[in-house]
Amino acid sequence: MAKLQKLPIGIQTFDTIRNEDYLYVDKTKYLIDLIDSGKVYFLSRPRRFGKSLTISTFDALFSGKKELFKGLAAEEFFERSEYKTRPVIRLDMSNVTMNMGTDVLISSIMKRMADNAERLRVKMDGDSPGDAFFSILKYAAEKYEMSVVVLVDEYDSPILTNIGKPDKVEEAREVLRDIYMRIKAGEQYIHFVFMTGISKFSKMGVFSALNNLKDISMSDDYATMLGYTEEELLSNFSEHIGAAAGYMKISTETLITKIRDYYDGFSFNGESRLYNPFSTLCFLSDRKFQNYWFDSGTPSFIARYMKDKKLTVEEFRGYEVSRNFAFTPGEIETASSVSFLYQSGYLSLRPGVLNDFSLDYPNHEVLTAMSSLLVGNIFGDEMELNDARNHLRESIISGDAKGIQCEFNKLLSKIPYDDYAKAAASAVPRGGDAREWIYRSTLLSYIYGMGLDVEAEIHGSQGRPDMVVKFRGHIWVMELKMAKRYANADECALAALNQIKEKGYAKAFDEAMLLGLAIDDNEREITAIRAEKKTV
Repeated sequence: MAKLQKLPIGIQTFDTIRNEDYLYVDKTKYLIDLIDSGKVYFLSRPRRFGKSLTISTFDALFSGKKELFKGLAAEEFFERSEYKTRPVIRLDMSNVTMNMGTDVLISSIMKRMADNAERLRVKMDGDSPGDAFFSILKYAAEKYEMSVVVLVDEYDSPILTNIGKPDKVEEAREVLRDIYMRIKAGEQYIHFVFMTGISKFSKMGVFSALNNLKDISMSDDYATMLGYTEEELLSNFSEHIGAAAGYMKISTETLITKIRDYYDGFSFNGESRLYNPFSTLCFLSDRKFQNYWFDSGTPSFIARYMKDKKLTVEEFRGYEVSRNFAFTPGEIETASSVSFLYQSGYLSLRPGVLNDFSLDYPNHEVLTAMSSLLVGNIFGDEMELNDARNHLRESIISGDAKGIQCEFNKLLSKIPYDDYAKAAASAVPRGGDAREWIYRSTLLSYIYGMGLDVEAEIHGSQGRPDMVVKFRGHIWVMELKMAKRYANADECALAALNQIKEKGYAKAFDEAMLLGLAIDDNEREITAIRAEKKTV
């Protein structure tokens, strides 16, 4: 077998990727279009989505590294009569120190400013980051007798580092505003500006004076600028996919379907769908389906955030929002939970029904990881959670309906219903029962979080079941009902089982276990079950 081209996992430097023959998906057409179309841009994307590589590529373009672009869309840029190399000021705000106070933040930024001054061989004046930036910009333009390129990566990193600390957020915002305001003030010295960040939360506060900034974060023209489209995945990674399919002993078509389920689904305009580049590269290297992107970030913080806000996983699915919500979410101190999760990349845009967009988790990776966090918050003890996971899986495999009932009840006994029902009230359908919704959504999140395949409310010819659970070839079709609506719990469980059979919920499966569940709201547990095996 021919040696596969190296995958650029974690490599954010364009020079390294091109010089060391790593696989590169050509996105340079977007960069040339931006240069041709305007002057000052801002782009927000989730972490590990290619922002730093894009900044590095812009740097190489303007620095005259023509040899790196051979065979790429941007190769023609260097042949233009008006092309000239330009001085570049480049700031990576993810490398500055903020966790030790404002003075340390300022000192850290000043060090980055000094690095730029030394590289450009110009002096740096002033004691503040804003003054230092402006002096470098001015002196570079004068020294090289041409306008300057400004590239800022992760503009919001000092702010996001201090989420939950309002005083420090405002201090960081003031320091950054002092720098970014100078872009407007130094417009006569500037040729091109490109800025990236994870969120738009502080865009208005930080860039309030920068009224010529063009935000392309939701632009249809640049919706697929970062991340991989399915066409790019199949055309650039076909050999890696084929090798992975052979290693896993499944067909290429089956593998592509699984990769799509796990890592596709990010959308920044509600239409185009993108594969997460970091998770996709890691999977093609390891050939194991894992939560690469989610686990590479700060899930402990997300776990605390969900616990503090009493958030469930299901309450955000299908949540409808306006374009204004997605485009201008306000400031981080006052952001709603749904806005926070959307801005952080844990929720993605889908076409709306009643509004411009609806929200959902991008893919299997994010949904199951968020579910795991919720279940972990409820259980608290890792050993107890692990035991519950093992017992549930054993019950699924062995056909033990009583075992499933027992494990479900362990979870239900730990839920702070009043808190969760209050927090999830907005997610309950009109006329629905908040507590019933909590039971259903928490059980669903529990099954996701336990690493089982689960399909919720699957549309069939005559309706949809609450859950279809799959694990290692074993299928369970489950329907849940509230016992208070029936004479007794046994009657309720029987009604749930009969609904599965009468409406043909299991029709698509040759063999499956059918399980009717009755929940007693007073006892807050499943008090009766009815199970039956369906065979051909």
